[in-house]
This record gives sequence, structure tokens and C-alpha cells, in this order.
Amino acid sequence: MAGSSTATKPTNVDMRAFLDTNMLVYAEADDEPHKRQQAQALLQNHYLSGTGVISTQVLQEYCNVALRKLKRSHAHVVSQLEFFEQFEVVQVTPILVREAVELMKTRSLSYFDALIVVSALAANCDVLLSEDMNAGESIGTLQIQNPYA
Repeated sequence: MAGSSTATKPTNVDMRAFLDTNMLVYAEADDEPHKRQQAQALLQNHYLSGTGVISTQVLQEYCNVALRKLKRSHAHVVSQLEFFEQFEVVQVTPILVREAVELMKTRSLSYFDALIVVSALAANCDVLLSEDMNAGESIGTLQIQNPYA
């Protein structure tokens, strides 16, 4: 991630940002060089400012994609996990699981997207950076942004 100086869509790094799994995956995506550069810059900026937040769900999903789809070695994934452990990591708890199911009743979200949202809310994030959800939508105090739009 270090050494990337590519400009990204303006994001206030003073804002607490929850990083969806696709941010971690795109940072390594050989087939998406533009998104890769943007994701690397976002990760680096939020790491350096201490404003990046992820969850145990994001880490699990990253491992699955990195090993199976991106064909990264186990050693590489472990190395990346050591880096990601330096972010604030929300532990998915039974309470968050229940809150995700409850959120599904009022929002048009899949269970896994709802779990991302409630994890971001639990961490008092200002913004959720995701390509997979409705950019511009607010859920409670959380603003959803697509950094690639």
C-alpha cells in the first residue's frame, strides 16, 4: 500500500470511515488498475490518519477472496492481515447479528450488507466506503459513499 500517490475522489480523512471488503480486495486487484490505485490510496490515507475502521466480517471476506479468486499465497494473506489488524476492527457479536436482521426489515439490504452497516454504526463511523450499496444514502448518522463513482 505504501508509495501510492494516486489522487482519489475527495474523502475527508478526518471522518471515521468504515471500509467495505471491496476496498481491501481492489487494493490487490490486478485486473482493475485504476480501482487498485484508488483503494491503495484510501487505505493508506485512512491508516495514516487513524480514521479507518473494518470488521471481522470484512477480514473474513477478504481472506476468502484473496485466497480463492485472487490466488494470493497464504503467506501474503497473513502479511496483509497483520497490516489490517492495525486498523480499528469491530468484532461481530451476537448483538450486531441481531441488529443486522432487524435493519433488513426496514431497508432493502442483504444480511451481509446490513451487518456491514450496523458494524459501521457501532464504531460511530461518519461514512461507509462501499461500491456495493446505494451511494448517497444515509442510514442513521452514516453516509454511504462509492469512492469509484
